[in-house]
Amino acid sequence: MCLAILSWQSHPEYPLVLASNRDEFYTRKTRAAAWWGQTVSLLAGRDEEAGGTWLGINRNGRFALVTNVRAPSERNPHAPTRGALVVGALQTDGEPGGWLDGLQVRARGYNGFNLLVGDAVVRPGVPEARLHYYSNRLEQPARALPAGIYGLSNAFLDTPWPKVTRAVGAFACQVARTVDPEALFALLADRQPAREQELPDTGVPPDWERALSSIQIRANGYGTRTSTVLTVRRDGLVSFIERTYATQAPHDWRDRRFEFMATTARSQPSGFGLRGESDPR
Repeated sequence: MCLAILSWQSHPEYPLVLASNRDEFYTRKTRAAAWWGQTVSLLAGRDEEAGGTWLGINRNGRFALVTNVRAPSERNPHAPTRGALVVGALQTDGEPGGWLDGLQVRARGYNGFNLLVGDAVVRPGVPEARLHYYSNRLEQPARALPAGIYGLSNAFLDTPWPKVTRAVGAFACQVARTVDPEALFALLADRQPAREQELPDTGVPPDWERALSSIQIRANGYGTRTSTVLTVRRDGLVSFIERTYATQAPHDWRDRRFEFMATTARSQPSGFGLRGESDPR
């Protein structure tokens, strides 16, 4: 995933509103969002090449997402997959800040990443809903984030890249009016590149810098593969919508929609999960 914008504890009805794009090479094998079995009990897409996922939520309302830190010169092809960090965060018990503190011991072995882990629903062992941010390329421990609206791409949290600044502004205006998934998907579909003078210098060639500067990316062999809108309501109702784009025809897409009540119990009656799937567009 290369862009995430979220409203955390700043909406009267929704403690979490999250809109995100996952950008990846078109040839990379990926499985659409689904429940990962009854014992794992997490909802996420799956990277079928390295394992793990980029964004997910479990039945208790814990969510996690990871983005890469763009640093081409530092990439280690033998490093473990960063997608396993999301799975680990969703499977652990206890407060997410403690789990992130333990992660720091081995975090340098991974390529650069940003990780957000939060509990949108209060549950046993977690005194309050909290959201934590950690990057293994910052010389500081994980930190709890106060209520607010945040933007994250392939630099550190709230780094003012043009795409992040534009997306956060549009997202804040939209959420202030109404939490409308279709409006958020429209925001995530913005393909306008940044102006030349606004482009950051992240170590990639100028033509790629420009191509990667739009909210939704369409480049040669690379682009936005999925968009996701995730909301958690105050009563625990979770809505997860994943929009998957056809790699050869990016105007065609298919939605997968899930809705369930977050629970503090260790088990959940059957009948929750996939609510319905739209026709392809």
